[in-house]
Amino acid sequence: IGLRLSVHTGNLGRQECETFPYYLASELNGRPHSAISVWLCQLAFCTDPLTTVREHCEQLEKCVKARERLELCDERVSSRSQTEEDCTEELFDFLHARDHC
Repeated sequence: IGLRLSVHTGNLGRQECETFPYYLASELNGRPHSAISVWLCQLAFCTDPLTTVREHCEQLEKCVKARERLELCDERVSSRSQTEEDCTEELFDFLHARDHC
């Protein structure tokens, strides 16, 4: 099945993601597709909804400012040979802003 899957999915694109489990089912002699086949399809061809939401959130003003603070901190820490600063607070602020928009 894995070999067959890799051979046949080469021509499938993102549009076929929803119909792929049915295609896979026909390749498996008519046995119904499983949740695993749906998951494999989504993993291989579809964009993770969380990634899409995060990309959108990163464009919002709150996230842009948090990213700027993180980048400034990173530049500051990188320019020093010895420092105890590690930008953890700025990283968590950015992640919080991105994940809770």
